[in-house]
Amino acid sequence: MTALSTEHATMPVMGRLAPDAPREELVAHLAEAARQIRLQDLKLVHYASAGHIGGDFSAIDILATLYGAVLNIDPDDPEDPERDRFILSKGHVAGALYTTLAAFGFIPVEELATFLKPLSRLNGHPNRNKVPGVEANTGPLGHGLPIAVGHALSAQLDFSRRRTFVLTGDGELQEGSNWEAMMAAAQYELDNLTVICDRNRLQQGATTKETNDLDPLDQKAAAFGFAVVEVNGHDHAQLLDVLSSTPVQPGKPTFVIAHTHKGHPISYMSSNVAWHHKVPSFEQLSSALEELDPTLATSK
Repeated sequence: MTALSTEHATMPVMGRLAPDAPREELVAHLAEAARQIRLQDLKLVHYASAGHIGGDFSAIDILATLYGAVLNIDPDDPEDPERDRFILSKGHVAGALYTTLAAFGFIPVEELATFLKPLSRLNGHPNRNKVPGVEANTGPLGHGLPIAVGHALSAQLDFSRRRTFVLTGDGELQEGSNWEAMMAAAQYELDNLTVICDRNRLQQGATTKETNDLDPLDQKAAAFGFAVVEVNGHDHAQLLDVLSSTPVQPGKPTFVIAHTHKGHPISYMSSNVAWHHKVPSFEQLSSALEELDPTLATSK
């Protein structure tokens, strides 16, 4: 039996390094966590015959950095009132979130094999009432950022140091509810809020430019009262530096434009709109796994 012939989860639990670990060691740990998450997520989508692998892969480096180094969270106490909050507004990439949660100990790795199966709690969109580490039920786009503003305002009213991070898709920002929420965040000076835009420039069926052009996104976010910073969304060092140092400007919420590629780093998926929710065949799965781990080529 090869690594490709079983749907059972094999990903190691990565854990978190000590906060004072050398930066180079921490960045390498995040990169390995992201690689392991991608390996498992490929199997997750393939064996479930459903999912959003392209968007999963554009977001995984961001998720690995948040859960592996940035968020003040404890998988042994996921309801700690003073935990940081992370909300996946682009809820259709639930597979990436579940795999990340498993990688960092929130749910059993073995449970990933139940993704989308009858009676599984790992549904196609994350459920706050079923899965530890999930902070909001998301899926309908444009809801996560308003929920995040509510969390951030609650922390402000509680005089709490807890922070709120929310990951949105760029196509999702065509929803007007996001901009209403951003106005409120600026009005209340919610500098404990960080919005991360997964800027892969693709949405279902087309580019964001063809559908409803967002540019100049940086100027628009700034005009709505946010401190704006741009990063390579696949560079763990850049992500770590920015997400660990928020707020960028005291008194202002932070808007991070994370430039990514849908399907990254798989050669036949990267920046290919067809992979918004396409499922890899067995041959495509084999090829992608080998790109991420060349040693698998010897197991055929």
